[in-house]
This record gives sequence, C-alpha cells and structure tokens, in this order.
Amino acid sequence: MRIFGIDPGYATIGYGVIEYDGIRFSVCGYGAVTTDAKTEFLSRLDSIYRDLMTLFKKYKPDCVSIEKLYFNTNTTTAIDVAQARGVILLAAKHSGIPIFEYTPLQVKQAITGYGRAEKRQVMEMVKNFLSLEKVPKPDDTADALALAVCHGHSAGNIFGKLSKGEIR
Repeated sequence: MRIFGIDPGYATIGYGVIEYDGIRFSVCGYGAVTTDAKTEFLSRLDSIYRDLMTLFKKYKPDCVSIEKLYFNTNTTTAIDVAQARGVILLAAKHSGIPIFEYTPLQVKQAITGYGRAEKRQVMEMVKNFLSLEKVPKPDDTADALALAVCHGHSAGNIFGKLSKGEIR
C-alpha cells in the first residue's frame, strides 16, 4: 500500500510518501509544498492545488492520510489553514484517491504509543520507523510522514479493516 501523508497548511504543506507491506515501511519520497507570503492568498491556494496534483500523479498513492484540524487560539490562521486543507482534499478527490483523517492524538498514539507524546518524541520515532539517518526537515515533512505511518498502522489492523468495510 502506498500512503501519501499530508500535514496541511498554506505557507508550508508537508508531505511524505511511504510503502507499507503490513510489516515494513519504506520511504518513496518526502518534502514540502511552499507558498510565498507576499503572494495573494487565492494564488497560493491555486499553487497548492496544482503542486499536489503533480505530486499525486508522480507518486500514484493508494490513499491520503491527512491531519484533522483543531485550533483553539488564532482563528484567522485556523480559517486560512482550513481553506488550504479544503483545496488539498479537493486535489485528492479529483485524483480519485481515498482520504483518511487522523487527529494529532491518534497520530501520537500510533507512532509513540502515547497520545500526549512530545513533538520531539514523534519525530524521533518517525526517523526510527522509516530507518532515516536524521529527522526530516521542515517539521511539517516529519509530521506528514507520521500521518502516513499512522494510517499504515490503522489500515493494517482489524479496526482499520472494519472501518473500510473489508470485514463484516
């Protein structure tokens, strides 16, 4: 299964693509889609959409794993990130790729075994799971890889199969 993890944003959108065979993870690629702060917001959204469509064509993922958004402070940022997230979801939908959403707590639980783990712990575990020499940068990229690994763990267990209708 090829999983495309995405950490949504509008300045930096982290992505990570992994293969998971039910036992081992291997990295296909990772990086970040970035937009310039001086660019008009709608043009930034357009750029995000086009760049992700290109990445989806390049990597041909079986599914997308994306973070659910939870904001409790800056509502202006939350609205802009939510708009960018909508564009990201639209790109996946237009590409015919199934979308799976996970909360930060679910990702931390899947990666470290503890839902309240610190960001540094998650990043180190991502590095270890994927046999990387160092933690990927920027942080959004490591977060995207964590989302992909989270889906690999979730989709490979009985609960993931139940949620996808594979077991009745």
